[in-house]
Amino acid sequence: MLDKVVVCGVGLIGGSFALAQKSALAVRRIVGIGRTPQPLIQARELGVIDEIAIDWASALQGADLVLLGMPVGQMPAVMQSLVAHLEPQTVVTDGGSTKSDVVAAARVAFGDKIAQFVPGHPIAGAEKSGVVAATAELYRDKRVVLTPLPENAPAAITRVRTAWEQCGAKVSELTAEDHDRVFAAVSHLPHLLAFALVHDFAQRKNSDQLFGFAAGGFRDFTRIASSHPEMWRDICVANRTALIAELDAYQGELMRTRVLLAGADATGLEQMFSAARDRRDAWLESLQPVGE
Repeated sequence: MLDKVVVCGVGLIGGSFALAQKSALAVRRIVGIGRTPQPLIQARELGVIDEIAIDWASALQGADLVLLGMPVGQMPAVMQSLVAHLEPQTVVTDGGSTKSDVVAAARVAFGDKIAQFVPGHPIAGAEKSGVVAATAELYRDKRVVLTPLPENAPAAITRVRTAWEQCGAKVSELTAEDHDRVFAAVSHLPHLLAFALVHDFAQRKNSDQLFGFAAGGFRDFTRIASSHPEMWRDICVANRTALIAELDAYQGELMRTRVLLAGADATGLEQMFSAARDRRDAWLESLQPVGE
């Protein structure tokens, strides 16, 4: 059991981490800190955190683990603020959806204390944000990716890994570069497409008519367009090189699909649809726990 965990940013990611740690009886005390007081007050009222810290000096005193749960664009400034008060036993990790930029910022901020920072990314979320959306079950059976640094001691990595496993997560490791390439494809591109499609419809003269007739298919395809705009702005800008490469590849696939459609190539379309369905069904099957 950890004695003190600090959560900076008590929204969906940080708040759910705090609730999961409490549910697992993995920590004695959770302290929240953030840029505005109201979410922290709300988090304390909801029992997500036990205390509110007004500055990093008090927050980090005796801390075992710190989770940075804010959007990646805010992390460099936060890291610069906390490092002066970082005690030798404290391990810092993050929940950022991009890793190369976070690691670069950490190297600048932490300097010779970089061994105390273990980068991470929980692959879980919801279209709603804020502490009221937090749940102790958010990470159960979800994947968390750690991108450890060469400087990290095995004990520091183990502390972060164990914390996530106590939340019910399955922990994997990648390099920061591989992480960003993979998630540009399977996470960042889908979010970009969902936002773009809803924005396209919203700008049309018959917008009300389109949304009036939209049903389950449109709702399911665009669910993630209800995600946190600031967070996804930061993710897309931070990982833009890999994301542009994926966007270009997808545009190529759209053009091939357009050719099939323009040529009324029913056989080609059916073959493409069948291949896509079969691969998706196999993926869904792989997600089922053994025995279900």
